[in-house]
Amino acid sequence: MDLNRQTYLALLNEGKVAHAAGDPSDACPYDQYSPDPEQQFGARYWTRGWVEARTAAEAAAPGPGQASTGQ
Repeated sequence: MDLNRQTYLALLNEGKVAHAAGDPSDACPYDQYSPDPEQQFGARYWTRGWVEARTAAEAAAPGPGQASTGQ
């Protein structure tokens, strides 16, 4: 795996797709504790993509405290 911008963007997208599929954040296929830098890189950016997708989903769906009061 090349540790470059294209790989970074692909890993972000992998994490976002995993979130959309309903996978939990700990379903990351990469090992963040591995001595292999490629595994650490994969874990870091896959998780970042998953978190970005979760944040966007939470912002798009109003929670119970964000409901309109009808005013």
